[in-house]
Amino acid sequence: MSATTEERTGFAGRLDSYFEITTRGSTIGREIRGGLTTFFTMAYIVVLNPIILTTVPDSTGMYLGGTEDPATARALVAAATALIAGILTILMGVWARFPLALATGLGLNAFVAFGIATREGMTWPQAMGFVVIEGIIITVLVLSGFRKAVFAAVPDFLKQAIAVGIGLFLAFIGLFDAGMVRIPASGATPTEFGIGGYIGSWPMVVFVVGLFTAIILMVKKVRGALLISIVVATVIAILIQSALSLGSAGESGVASDWANVVPAIPSTVVEAPDFSLIGQVDLFGGFTTLPFVTALLIVFSLLMADFFDTMGTMTAVGAEAGLNDEHGNPPRAQEILLVDSLGAVAGGVGSVSSNTTYIESAAGVGDGARTGLASVVTGIAFLLSTFLTPLYHVVPFEAATPVLVVVGFLMVSQVAGIDWKDFRIAIPAFLTFILMPFGYSITVGIGAGFISFVVLQIATGAAKKVHPLMWGTAAAFVVYFAMGPIMNVIG
Repeated sequence: MSATTEERTGFAGRLDSYFEITTRGSTIGREIRGGLTTFFTMAYIVVLNPIILTTVPDSTGMYLGGTEDPATARALVAAATALIAGILTILMGVWARFPLALATGLGLNAFVAFGIATREGMTWPQAMGFVVIEGIIITVLVLSGFRKAVFAAVPDFLKQAIAVGIGLFLAFIGLFDAGMVRIPASGATPTEFGIGGYIGSWPMVVFVVGLFTAIILMVKKVRGALLISIVVATVIAILIQSALSLGSAGESGVASDWANVVPAIPSTVVEAPDFSLIGQVDLFGGFTTLPFVTALLIVFSLLMADFFDTMGTMTAVGAEAGLNDEHGNPPRAQEILLVDSLGAVAGGVGSVSSNTTYIESAAGVGDGARTGLASVVTGIAFLLSTFLTPLYHVVPFEAATPVLVVVGFLMVSQVAGIDWKDFRIAIPAFLTFILMPFGYSITVGIGAGFISFVVLQIATGAAKKVHPLMWGTAAAFVVYFAMGPIMNVIG
């Protein structure tokens, strides 16, 4: 009996030493809880990614997997999405030892589906080939130290502004995905609260209950507050669904239905995954189908979005966890960036689009996660979920997204560290964090902040204070923002 106890203590000690759990002020229990919280807040991607990538066929009329049936393609994408996310998230935990999880990047997947695969003559394997090429390029930039050098050149106040912007963006995602903020049917305003300005459905009530459960438990410093709120809200959602039999607003178009996932207990729990989608890539086919310059611009667009999104995410998560140094740099930044760059390669090879770090990782940090062990837990949950795909229809958006709003609040608190009396700092910071939610893009916010910072430094005679790499990245963002007109001219 004593030998078993010693063995467990020894194993726990090795975990503690490798992941620096005690050093970072955490415990194994908190890491497990935080890892599960992160998983539940981003597990929606296994449902959402197949929907996005199978909405349209490629130019030949085929869906991913070489099938004409979108339902078949959806099952293939779901299995591959969970598998790739699981492998990469475990790699992030074991190698980078940082509480970040990876999965298919939203926005990038839509660009691949609607901006690449549907182009005349293009096929899905060719579109995924562009993703792999972009991933290889960004990996080389990481190994050369260039990506980390750019990150180090960003002024501290812009890093704080990026964290604030992501907090606002995260809160907006939570509110919008749950239907608490939506595009009004009348079109009278860009968005509205609830339905016509009111909490007009039972799913919205679930969101409110989940939100206040999370807030109250967090204020009372209850361990596992965020995870508990998800469980409580899900149970209530299942009870409501069993009584009322609501539908999915995504399919029915009825505003009072569940936003996307209907919280019904599935008839089967375990389902064998089909990973045949992995490896269906035509690496250079896109360069033979499209004009060479057009193909290069597509790769550049993917590269710009991938390059800066992770910088903002790891800064924000590191700040929330209290792990960043005095300059806003998280520990093991090079390893974090390298795993993320490999995510683009893996996502392309897996035909699920580029994988990147998820800001939802902040939910796990908000629930106590501080080390890579949490990422290992999240990754294992993703791997197990390849066999448990039916369970994704248990947790609705309304039960998971309140956590994103709470975490958004925690991240926005960093706005206090910005000097609002110096307009050369305040204006770029403001543009950075306001355009992330309004433009629905982390990259857009970062680009606006970088460009405005350089412009104001030039206008006020302080150009010499701008790091050379900031000049280069600002210029790259100018090209990025002009990509639409450039693509229209080139064709």
